[in-house]
Amino acid sequence: MDLRHDKYVKLKEQLAGFESIVIAFSGGVDSTFLLTAAHETLGEKAVAVTAAPAFVPLRELEEAAAFCRERSIRQIVIPAVELNLDDVRHNPPDRCYHCKKNIFGKILAVASREGIAVVAEGSNVDDTGDYRPGMLAIQELRIRSPLLEAGLTKQDIRDLSREQGLPTWDKPSFACLASRFVYGEPITDEKLRMVDRAEQLLMDLGFRQYRVRIHGNLARIEMLPEELQKAAEEEIRGIIASKLKEYGFSYVTLDLAGYRTGSMNEGLRPL
Repeated sequence: MDLRHDKYVKLKEQLAGFESIVIAFSGGVDSTFLLTAAHETLGEKAVAVTAAPAFVPLRELEEAAAFCRERSIRQIVIPAVELNLDDVRHNPPDRCYHCKKNIFGKILAVASREGIAVVAEGSNVDDTGDYRPGMLAIQELRIRSPLLEAGLTKQDIRDLSREQGLPTWDKPSFACLASRFVYGEPITDEKLRMVDRAEQLLMDLGFRQYRVRIHGNLARIEMLPEELQKAAEEEIRGIIASKLKEYGFSYVTLDLAGYRTGSMNEGLRPL
């Protein structure tokens, strides 16, 4: 048995120690894997709770709901209104802390109503390597992170998901749309829609991993280095530029450094 399977055994043993559990379920790679393990271990005593915020594209919510239906997992969907919070809408560097605290406070309320003592989310070992103020909110609220506690990395989770036939094993990483905004730039419904439409276009054009970062009225597109040449092809480049301007951007740029997580945090780091 290799190390990742040892970690998986540790995860299942940990989950078996809970009488029941609520999993904060987004439909992404990590939360899908965690929910599957919890449901296999605890059956109907594992409940998925999905927040439906403005920061998440509708397609992500639909995929999460479809997964729960197919697996006969009980899912509770709760509304989230982050833009009503000044500390979120104004987009300070600790925005994620305030957003997570708000959303997980609501998830805890659902768990209390259902008589479930444990709430868990899908952070893994790789999530500890960047500036993530949301992790502080998770710790303060005593939310469990079973994947992290079991020592599972993102690659472990993808490999195990593939072995188990989960549809998310090769799903591109996704972060909430608020992470596309430069800190200090107010987040609005209009600009969220601009980013969402721009990223949907890139998906429809066949790009695999990307971000459309918004800087005022400028779009800075990040994508995998191996896909930069495709984006620069005359026809594709023309479609991207014209469509993003139609969506409301005045300038459309391609970041030659390519796709990377947390690029908006680069401005927070000392030179």
